Amino acid sequence: MVTAKEVWIKSLGGRSSYGLRHRMELIVFFVCAISFAGGHIRYSIPEELKKGSLIGNVAQDLGLDLRRLRAGRARIVTEENVHYAELKADKGILVVNERIDREQLCGDVTPCSFSFEMILENPMELHRITVEVLDINDHAPAFPNKEKPISFEVSELAAVGVQFPLQSAEDLDVGQNGLQNYVLSPNDNFILKQNANPDGSKNIEMVLQKPLDREQHQHLTLKLIAVDGGTPQRSGTVNIDVTVLDANDNIPVFSQSVYKTSVVENTAKGTSVITVNATDADSGSNAVITYSLSKMKGSPENIFIIDENTGVISVFNVIDFEKDNKHEVRVEAKDRGGLIGTSKVIIDVVDVNDNAPVINVMSFSSSVSEDAPVGTTIAILNVKDADSQKNGQVKCQINSKLPFKFESSLTNYYNLITEQHLDRESVPEYQITITATDSGSPPLTSSQTIHLKVSDINDNAPLFDKSLYFAYIQENNSPGHSIFTVSAHNSDWGQNARITYLIEDTQISGSPISTYVSLNSETGVLSAVRSLDYEQIKQLELVVKAQDGGSPPLSSNTTVIIKVQDQNDNPPQVLYPVQTAGSVVAEMVPRSADVGYLVTKVVAVDVDSGQNAWLSYKLQKATDRALFEVGSQNGEIRTVRQVTEKDLLKQRLTVIVEDNGQPSRSATVIVNVAVADSFPEVLSEFSDFPHDKDYNDNLTFYLVLALAVVSFLFITCLVVIISVKIYRWRQSRVLYHSSLPVIPYYPPRYSDTLGTGTLPHTYNYEVCRTTDSRKSDCKFGRAGSQNVLIMDPSSTGTMQRMQSEKSILDEPDSPLEVSKQ
Repeated sequence: MVTAKEVWIKSLGGRSSYGLRHRMELIVFFVCAISFAGGHIRYSIPEELKKGSLIGNVAQDLGLDLRRLRAGRARIVTEENVHYAELKADKGILVVNERIDREQLCGDVTPCSFSFEMILENPMELHRITVEVLDINDHAPAFPNKEKPISFEVSELAAVGVQFPLQSAEDLDVGQNGLQNYVLSPNDNFILKQNANPDGSKNIEMVLQKPLDREQHQHLTLKLIAVDGGTPQRSGTVNIDVTVLDANDNIPVFSQSVYKTSVVENTAKGTSVITVNATDADSGSNAVITYSLSKMKGSPENIFIIDENTGVISVFNVIDFEKDNKHEVRVEAKDRGGLIGTSKVIIDVVDVNDNAPVINVMSFSSSVSEDAPVGTTIAILNVKDADSQKNGQVKCQINSKLPFKFESSLTNYYNLITEQHLDRESVPEYQITITATDSGSPPLTSSQTIHLKVSDINDNAPLFDKSLYFAYIQENNSPGHSIFTVSAHNSDWGQNARITYLIEDTQISGSPISTYVSLNSETGVLSAVRSLDYEQIKQLELVVKAQDGGSPPLSSNTTVIIKVQDQNDNPPQVLYPVQTAGSVVAEMVPRSADVGYLVTKVVAVDVDSGQNAWLSYKLQKATDRALFEVGSQNGEIRTVRQVTEKDLLKQRLTVIVEDNGQPSRSATVIVNVAVADSFPEVLSEFSDFPHDKDYNDNLTFYLVLALAVVSFLFITCLVVIISVKIYRWRQSRVLYHSSLPVIPYYPPRYSDTLGTGTLPHTYNYEVCRTTDSRKSDCKFGRAGSQNVLIMDPSSTGTMQRMQSEKSILDEPDSPLEVSKQ
């Protein structure tokens, strides 16, 4: 197995052994051993690496694919604002983000390391990474105030073996690179003594090995050299100035070599902590002692102050347990002869609960789908308390009655997960208040609120208010007329709640429903595509579907029945008596007829419905109004008095037929009545009717006019005939399946009211009509008598009368069906 060191040596090729050793001493390489324990990996790097230097291959060491890092938006988070490492997610490696100074990061603490977490999402993962920073020999030992020499005043009577404590040097490096040894410049009077402390530091003392002779040397200048163990070796120096005095040959001595006490953090300034005491065996001015404090390695300055006369140590600055939980200071007692005695004071700081928990949201999904399974992670939280022991123990909770709970992952990390299934239609969003409380007395609390939205899924179909709707529209409506508006609601949100309205494809009388009505897919407004005719279609039944925009879409149906309301758009049609252009039809009334004699009956129909089809009859004009009357309801024409010899033979009645619509429509019919007892009398009188005379007078004019336009009419007729054929064919196709009502027609059966009239008769005929003229049928019965008289000057009378009636009944546009009576 090739170690990291061996790989580095091979990369140097044939360089000199000196250069090889030199580089090996300067650079500590990446340690290949990586430990995996519950998502926790460790790396080791030397300090002072350049930005961009490789720390480790995270993707390889965690067994992650690079696509997983990119898709999971891998990132690292730290508790401090300083980011020493940077994750290259596209390569899966960690690199140095900024210069790392081990001494600034950890001081004299060893081993030195910093940790951070790497978070991935979709699904969420959390991994802790620890990077150990190895020391390099980048600092030389240094003495405090090295520019100012250490000064001593030593009595010439000082005995051999007298010790003079010296200030220790500080080396920010640790281990082998730290301070290893002190060297005193060669001299005849003093040697250097080094005493190791339990914490690994050294107390250095300059020991007098030969008595001083002021007459020979009044002043001595020495150099104290501090040397570390790095390669190359670094050192620091300070000058020692020794002034030789007389007579004071005893140094102050403290009552204890080490003083220990404790102080509560945040103690007020000026509070007394401890009192130290030193004595001097000399007398007089040589026994007067002054106290002072000197900073020891790793201890902050200006935290405590000592009264130089009394030795009382008191608080001078703010004491913070979270920064330093122990302080060590050196106390010096100096007599006026310049002799100094030293002691150490260890002050332990007692923690108080002065820091509230801090909640950091490391990762948070601002929205969660309502179909998310129970246990889905919503957020990852880091909760910490700078206090210690009970004061730093934190409990987290959320506001009650929320479907969430906490689940602990790594130390000081909590996962906020769903505890129940969510329903956006019930609760669309949550305000989650996270509360962290420590166990101090009194406890401190902090809280943070996060806003979580529940995203919608398509789990609700559109709903109509009713399963059946009725709508009404007047016939003869204009195309595009709004009939009705259907409306459905959906409790989903966004695209899932967007409703589209559709008409199910059905057939009405053989035609698609879309040829009758249209539906606005957005608003649900039903509109007529064309004008509707009540006489052809009474109602439309259609199925409307409401479909949402989800995936897959959900839908529901409702039925809409559109009832067509009748309008008075058809005038009454007179079926009997039939009006002809070239003949005169007369009803005979014998002169012996009594009052109430039934002359004839006007028969009319109206294809409208309801009150629009209620007909009334009224006599508009008559040759003799006093002789006849018309039944307003049945259209029967009867005599109102006895016929006399003075009554005219030719009676002309004009009857008007009106419906009950608003406004009403009407039709008129002319009834010719002959008051006579025999046919010859009637024939002689009716041959002079004004209608025939006018016809003969104008015959020549019409013949000349017809000859003048015969050429034009010939061509026009061809075009009209073809157009009419096509039109009738299309109308028959449209109306072939229509459900028009069959309207029975009951022509009058006439008989002499007395039973002994001279012209008793019964005239029956049967007409059967459909919407297709090709399927019509017309049957005429034999006349039982000659009560109906048809006069025709062209001698084609009765036959033309029959053909005229048949042509009227055979018109294809007539919507009537007349049954036999």
